[in-house]
Amino acid sequence: MMATSTLASTSAPASRHAPAAGRRPLGLVPTGVLLLGAVYCLFPVSWVVVAATKTPGELFSTGTYAIGTGFLDNLADLAAYRDGVFGLWMLNTLLYAGGGALLSTAVSAVSGYTLAKYRFAGRDLIFNLLIGGILVPAVVLAIPQYLLFSKIGLADTYWSVLLPQILHPYSIYLARVYAAAAIPDSLLEAARIDGASHLTLLRRVALPLMAPGMVTIFLFQFVAIWNNFLLPFIMLGDDTKFPLTVGLFTMLNAGANNPSLYNLILVGTFVALIPLVALFLTMQRFWRTDLSSGAVKA
Repeated sequence: MMATSTLASTSAPASRHAPAAGRRPLGLVPTGVLLLGAVYCLFPVSWVVVAATKTPGELFSTGTYAIGTGFLDNLADLAAYRDGVFGLWMLNTLLYAGGGALLSTAVSAVSGYTLAKYRFAGRDLIFNLLIGGILVPAVVLAIPQYLLFSKIGLADTYWSVLLPQILHPYSIYLARVYAAAAIPDSLLEAARIDGASHLTLLRRVALPLMAPGMVTIFLFQFVAIWNNFLLPFIMLGDDTKFPLTVGLFTMLNAGANNPSLYNLILVGTFVALIPLVALFLTMQRFWRTDLSSGAVKA
């Protein structure tokens, strides 16, 4: 009996440690996949950063990751290109992305809160239509949107790019899910007992609790509008209203007959990345707050 118990006691620790040792190699697999994905995504970005520093001669004669000597000259040439049209494209993009993301966040937050916390006829039907709208590719809607805006006289205007971005089904879906999880029904009921109106509930209770989710929606929409090419390409004909995506595309087409423009395109692409990186670095603390609060709730 003692020998049996001794064997059991000595084999138990080994059996407890054996699965842990076997799990360690498995943990390296997802880490390796994530690292490969990061390298795959960062490789073209790093190449653009390095290529933006090269002169036209260095771009085609030096190594892929050899630092060039023409970054400041490229910036000066880009600023002077067509009397500073690149700066106008940048301002247009900030208007489209910033204004569109703010309006879309506001509409999505109010719509999501309403769908999550109010019961009314047709609520489930509206939500199902929104889910169906997520599945519709943007390219399918581009031509009908252009025909509609052309009919009402808004084609080739700033509104033709801003207005279609405001109502975004996926953002409303995210707002509804977040409102349902972050806003307790008991808190709303207590505020109603105290005499709070619907507008007061929205302004004083719902929106502050939904702030981290609204930041997420804003970031998603800002990046989506900043990188949007198809809608402004179809809607706009005046190049002074172009965003960066369409403006750089026109420069690329012109570069087929003028290779010296390739350096300006690379520098312009690098400059277009800076606002997105800065936005994520400055607003990531809201995501951390959202993650930590979710962990506490769980």
